[in-house]
Amino acid sequence: MRHETDKIVGVFQNNKNFGFVVPDDKSFGTDIYIPKKFFGKARNNHKVVVKITKFPKNGKKAEGKIIQVIGGINQAGVDMLSLIKQYDLPSRFPKPVVEEAKTFGNKIDSNDIKNRIDMRDKEIFTIDGEDAKDLDDAVRVEKLDNGNFRLDVHIADVSHYVKEDSLLDKEALLRGTSIYMMDRVIPMLPRELSNGLCSLNENVDRYTLSCSMEIDNKGKIVSSQIYKGVIRVTKRMSYNGVQASLNFINGKKIEDKYLKEYEPYFEHLKRMAELATILKNRRMEQGYLNLDIPESKIELDPITGKTIDVRRYEQKFANEIIEQFMLTANETVAEKFYWLEAPFIYRVHEEPDIDKVRELNKFLFNFGLKIKVSEEVYPKEFAKVLEKIKGMEEEKVISNLVLRTLKVARYEAENKGHFGIASKYYCHFTSPIRRYPDLFIHRVISKYLENNYLVSDNTLVKYSFQANVRAEQSSEREKIATKVEREAQDIKMAEYMEDKIGEQYEGIISSVTNFGIFVELENTIEGLIRFNKLGNEYFIYDEEKKRLIGEKTNKVYKIGDKVKIEVISASKEFKEIDFALI
Repeated sequence: MRHETDKIVGVFQNNKNFGFVVPDDKSFGTDIYIPKKFFGKARNNHKVVVKITKFPKNGKKAEGKIIQVIGGINQAGVDMLSLIKQYDLPSRFPKPVVEEAKTFGNKIDSNDIKNRIDMRDKEIFTIDGEDAKDLDDAVRVEKLDNGNFRLDVHIADVSHYVKEDSLLDKEALLRGTSIYMMDRVIPMLPRELSNGLCSLNENVDRYTLSCSMEIDNKGKIVSSQIYKGVIRVTKRMSYNGVQASLNFINGKKIEDKYLKEYEPYFEHLKRMAELATILKNRRMEQGYLNLDIPESKIELDPITGKTIDVRRYEQKFANEIIEQFMLTANETVAEKFYWLEAPFIYRVHEEPDIDKVRELNKFLFNFGLKIKVSEEVYPKEFAKVLEKIKGMEEEKVISNLVLRTLKVARYEAENKGHFGIASKYYCHFTSPIRRYPDLFIHRVISKYLENNYLVSDNTLVKYSFQANVRAEQSSEREKIATKVEREAQDIKMAEYMEDKIGEQYEGIISSVTNFGIFVELENTIEGLIRFNKLGNEYFIYDEEKKRLIGEKTNKVYKIGDKVKIEVISASKEFKEIDFALI
């Protein structure tokens, strides 16, 4: 039998003459026996890394020796460090990679300005979260004399610094993506570039790869231009500041710390909001799936790293402005290079399996809803259902089920469209600081621009091969990043609930399984009610309609039902929260 890894992270339990490690990864299936001579410096309840010396066989436990002590289970930061070790994430950059990043200094080399379109006299803005440090995109919206809009999306020209086959490039490809773990980031590029020379910081000159689009008042792109630019960001804005300003502009009386600071740019913000609304409306007409699934905002104590609050992350219209502009730039670039038949990496999201849609329809039937299915499935049919559930108590639960019905998006060298965005052509162009596919296509685009769109056959062959390999590698790294980010959240949510045992909450049934029901609370935390905590009755699982039926009383529990629960246990070690029904 082949084993994925011979290194396991877990909690050490000391029994004097021998010890054992309980793995964090439950799929390993057994505790690991540790002979006394292989304890190393581990103490009871230490998080450790174990090297397996004997894998489990014929009912016998695995055996191993401790090769690293991460720290005590309640020590600050040990939970996140354990995840880093478990997934073997590259948490530090090799010294030569950092040295290569430092060779560029902290100012642009002005020799290349002559080869670029100089936009430094224009007022240009970044809009990000308050604590963002790697700013890859900046925007500007103008109203043209013919009544159309001009949208400029300026993206950090990372490929100007990270050259093909350089140490930085090899390390970026190995990582594939930046990973965001609550209080820390495992970046794709060293901070000398990601927070420094590539970041579009306020009031400094920066090189960009830019896309300018003329857009009519129906949201249709009339013309576009992609070019190498140099910009100087006028103002670094935050989502909160932009939202407060828009609220004020729209007549809401508010006293806000941002207003004085943002007032000189109100006209810019009005134009941005107007264009973003037009773009979103056009997208909705095409069948864009507006899956409004609230994200969690997890607040940690800056000293202990412990969770002090979990709540819904409030998505603002300010976020949507940037989202619509980035989607538009991504589509424009993808379409242009598709018709050029360039070697490229696309963001692909294929239509869902018809059988899965029929399964979903069995559930939607309970709510008087249905997704029309013929030979093909169209995004518009999904969009209609999502529009009908807006404002319903079950909105989030139904949105989640729709999401589970859809396929997972991935990277491919062949364009197959993006179902969720209802787009024929789509790529990731806007985040080269934190995603390798964006960096790769920047390199391809630069090659086309430098050669006036006349690229040699050798270059085409080379980049076509690379596009396939890089797309596959990037999809794999993205899967790992998504898993790590989700597990980091699960750990911190369970930690938050550890001192809430005995407390009662109202929630909504988010999932029904053959081992119990999951209930989600208002603050986005989810817990499991196992069958033995559903009272004195035996329940039968109806798989088709995803519900439980009481054998004696015919009491039914189904997705979307409101229930009252009590927290009975929570474990950050096992990433589990258990509820009992009241």
